[in-house]
Amino acid sequence: MKHKSIGKKGQANKALTSGIWYTASNFLAKSIAFITMPIFTRLLTKAEFGLYSNYISWLAVIAILVTLNLDSTLISARYDYEDRFDEYILSTLSLSILSTLTWLLIANVFRNEISSFLGLDQIYVNVMLVYLLFLPAINLFQARERYYFEYKKTVAASLFIVVSTALISVLLVLWLPDRLFGRIIGSVAPTVLLGIVLYAYFLRKGKKIRTEYWKYALPICLPFIPHLLSLTLLNSMDRMMITRWCNPEDTAMYSVAYTCGSMATLLMTSMNSAYAPWLGEKLNASQYDDIRKLSKIYILGFSLLASGIMAVAPEMLLILGGRDYLEAQYVMAPIAMGCVCQFLYTMLVNVEQFKKKTVGMAIASVTAALMNFILNYIFIPRAGYLAAAYTTLAGYLCLLGIHMVLVYKLGLNKVYDYKMMMSTVLVMMCITVLMTLLYSNTLLRYLCLIIYTAFLIFMVIKNKNRKNICEG
Repeated sequence: MKHKSIGKKGQANKALTSGIWYTASNFLAKSIAFITMPIFTRLLTKAEFGLYSNYISWLAVIAILVTLNLDSTLISARYDYEDRFDEYILSTLSLSILSTLTWLLIANVFRNEISSFLGLDQIYVNVMLVYLLFLPAINLFQARERYYFEYKKTVAASLFIVVSTALISVLLVLWLPDRLFGRIIGSVAPTVLLGIVLYAYFLRKGKKIRTEYWKYALPICLPFIPHLLSLTLLNSMDRMMITRWCNPEDTAMYSVAYTCGSMATLLMTSMNSAYAPWLGEKLNASQYDDIRKLSKIYILGFSLLASGIMAVAPEMLLILGGRDYLEAQYVMAPIAMGCVCQFLYTMLVNVEQFKKKTVGMAIASVTAALMNFILNYIFIPRAGYLAAAYTTLAGYLCLLGIHMVLVYKLGLNKVYDYKMMMSTVLVMMCITVLMTLLYSNTLLRYLCLIIYTAFLIFMVIKNKNRKNICEG
């Protein structure tokens, strides 16, 4: 399917408009757990909330193995198969289906062993795999729309998932005697329904399934799997290990604080869904100056957001969890700092993906995840769940350093301002220490908030007339 050329300025405006809508809708979709948290922390016991958090942690890990993360190949396939893009997507979707069905068979043949290893009842394992059978259709659809700078359908899809997941989950938790089961089914049902619709959409659009596209996709996505798997373990293994060495209640405390502290990550993921296609266009045209200009504003804006989250950590916990979760406030500052590191290395990962250099990414992520596991093994049994926040931060700092080296070796360090990246890390580390110390002094923390707000207003006024740097 070819899309009509709309001119350079028109394309820039279209990219900007779609980028804003993608960021908003994706952020809303990704933040559904955050939005509904005040409800579920009050409807579920701490033990039930901790067990659900453990389920979500395993889901994040297993999704990468099962679905193969084939949407990561679209950043290059968009240009290599421009005239057959829908056919390519349908073919990769069929590969994901084959993989999921294979895992579903394995999970039921070895159901006792797998259920015991995951710490999940077999019914939850099967529900998880059914969910993963339909999730790739949604991911590929939204990725396709992003690369054509279209947004209306994907915004509608995101809104459907957000609203229906929230409503169905709450109703099932209230209605079913097994509240944990109701919470899980409520999060699965909307994805299955929308996935069925999108399967039909791709069958109509793509028409043919060609296994030759599998040969293109697998060398790109397979090395990317250890990278994503290690990143996910970096995000999730702390909750798994807290559950094993502490208890579900501690997992609940850590999970609520982690979700609050990582709100910046939700925005980062949403922003990157709009930023990555724009970056691909600029890298393809070797327009590195445009990338450097935008990235400086991008980094500053995200750092300000993370600083604000650190500053209001106690208030966020009171709203989302209640006073029972307030002692976990000291988790939030290091987690938010880890989000800044994650944001910075994601910008570098986008460059590596565009260049199809995914092996180095895998090595970097495995190294960081292994370091995180060792640190968790040493410190969680001794210091409890608070230690996990700092071990996770150490893993993210390690990842950022490795990816900076990888992009430098590609000869593309000119794409970003490395000095600004390193300065950002140093400044944000100081803010992390300051905010942690100020959690026990509300008056001084509020004074910092006033200064922070004044600075934000100043920056908005200063830059309100700046021309869109995507143009030209």
